Amino acid sequence: MAIEIPQSFWLYFAFFVLLLMDGLWCMLATYNLLRMLIGLEILMKSVTFFLIVAGYLSGRMALAQAMVITVIVIEVVVVVAAAGIILGLFRKNDSLNVRNTRKLKG
Repeated sequence: MAIEIPQSFWLYFAFFVLLLMDGLWCMLATYNLLRMLIGLEILMKSVTFFLIVAGYLSGRMALAQAMVITVIVIEVVVVVAAAGIILGLFRKNDSLNVRNTRKLKG
C-alpha cells in the first residue's frame, strides 16, 4: 500500500524547513536573549504550521487542531516564563547579552 503525497506537500515542506532553519539561525547566531526568544517563537510557529499541514494531508484536521491548540498553550507558558527570566536578568545586568550572565556566578 503506497501513500500518495500531493504535489503541494513539497511546497509546504520547503516552507516548513525554511521557517525551522530561520528560527534555529535566529537562536544560534546572536547573544541577545530577546532575539533568542523571538527565534524560539519562529521555531514553534514552524512546528504549528507543520502540524496543520500534516493534519490536512492526512484528513485528520480535528486531531491536528487539538494538537495545535496544545502546542500554542505550551508555547505561551514557555514564552512568559522565559520573558520573566530575561526581564530579571536585564534588571540585574542592564544588558540582554548572554555573555554578561557570567557575572551572576556565586
